[in-house]
Amino acid sequence: MISIIDLKKAKMQALKEHDADKQSVLGVLIAGYQKTEIDKKVKGEEMTDADMVSLLNKVLKELEDEKKMYVDGNRLDEAASIDKQMLIIKSYLPLMMSEEEITKIIEGLSDKSIKSVMAEFKTKYAGKVDMGLVSKVARSFQK
Repeated sequence: MISIIDLKKAKMQALKEHDADKQSVLGVLIAGYQKTEIDKKVKGEEMTDADMVSLLNKVLKELEDEKKMYVDGNRLDEAASIDKQMLIIKSYLPLMMSEEEITKIIEGLSDKSIKSVMAEFKTKYAGKVDMGLVSKVARSFQK
């Protein structure tokens, strides 16, 4: 998974390349990482890969909302900049599990209740799976 060191190196490279979009989004990620890390330390916990994926998804969602406002305001140049930033974030996200992989895992579980399946994926596969897709696949086993 990506570390704070990787983010800082990438930001330095963006500075050298005069890439304002990349500098901006990496600055947001670094600040978010540091805030999350401090919050975790206060609780006596360590930063995990799942925390990093959660941060990436949170920033991605914020950018999607921001892009919508620019598109609604007919500021397409700003929307294009947001698109570039979103691509940068997506490059750091791990590949998500496919529906077939999720189905195989659920088939192997002894308890296929929605509650049990969701708990299994939340604990073992956090950050590697779209929980909405897990819910959809788990419901197909309830019929």
